[in-house]
Amino acid sequence: MSYVNRGSAYTRDSRYIGTRITADGRDGFPVEPGRYRLVVSRACPWASRAVIVRRLLGLEDALPMAVAGPTHDERSWSFDLDPGGRDPVLGIERLREAYLARDPGYDRGITVPAVVDVPTGEVVTNDFPQITIDMSLEWAAYHREGAPALYPQALRPEIDAVNEAVYQDVNNGVYRAGFAGSQEAYVSAYERLFARLDQLTERLGSSRYLVGDTVTEADVRLFTTLVRFDSVYHGHFKCNRQKLAEMPVLWAYARDLFQTPGFGDTVDFDHIKRHYYLVHEDINPAGIVPVGPDLSGWLAPHDRASLGGRPFGDGTPPGPVRPEEALPAGHAPPQR
Repeated sequence: MSYVNRGSAYTRDSRYIGTRITADGRDGFPVEPGRYRLVVSRACPWASRAVIVRRLLGLEDALPMAVAGPTHDERSWSFDLDPGGRDPVLGIERLREAYLARDPGYDRGITVPAVVDVPTGEVVTNDFPQITIDMSLEWAAYHREGAPALYPQALRPEIDAVNEAVYQDVNNGVYRAGFAGSQEAYVSAYERLFARLDQLTERLGSSRYLVGDTVTEADVRLFTTLVRFDSVYHGHFKCNRQKLAEMPVLWAYARDLFQTPGFGDTVDFDHIKRHYYLVHEDINPAGIVPVGPDLSGWLAPHDRASLGGRPFGDGTPPGPVRPEEALPAGHAPPQR
């Protein structure tokens, strides 16, 4: 599959299906526990946001999850992790079937996360930034007791501003570097990425979290890029001024989140590496998947608690990962 357009800067296709699932059903899709299926791949940083938020808020029963395999081809994500290669609820082999059920002429990206309406088999939305916000706001009646406020009213303007800067220069910035089709485009993306990481370093040097003194949507969005940085973006995408492990403040911040229930226990490093190094054939034509890096550092002490703050505020951590959603052995750092 080709992602690099030679001679050009990388541009993400952001034409998402914007239908929303809301408490009042104003778009025709009311919040209804068990009706929808959240389709993700643990390899994808955009989908990983939804996995983390769902777990933090305790929406496992209300919004069941389907996990696609870590690789895909031009025919889209497949359910090759499931017996018979089909999702056991939707009965489909590839996610594109749900997109085409919604629109037989659909000609945009078959992306995860996607929320599928089980009764019709149709994709409702793949608007990944809105999906997690709606989990916080529209699905509030089904949050677990003690769920954190990830998008509190008073902090929304600041969260939105931080999210926009992080998206442009970091979340999407690593892709603009990795898929740059010219030296100029690559250098521009590289410089913007590390300038923003330097600004975030300054911000997080005196604050445990990005906005306020608890975990918010902003931390979730930055984390999913940082957790992939050394395994993928540093080498594969040429974001190589420094490794995350060589940026002390960001490395400690990322470890703090990784060790917070709901974050690290959703991260599948095996799927992450297999996706990027096998799917991006124009960047890695030999399809060799690196053995490293050593993951044990993710469990090292971070000493961020000295900055104050409480990850869940007045709430509580989520309980243990459900057995059916636990990571396979060898896909996460070994326990100390």
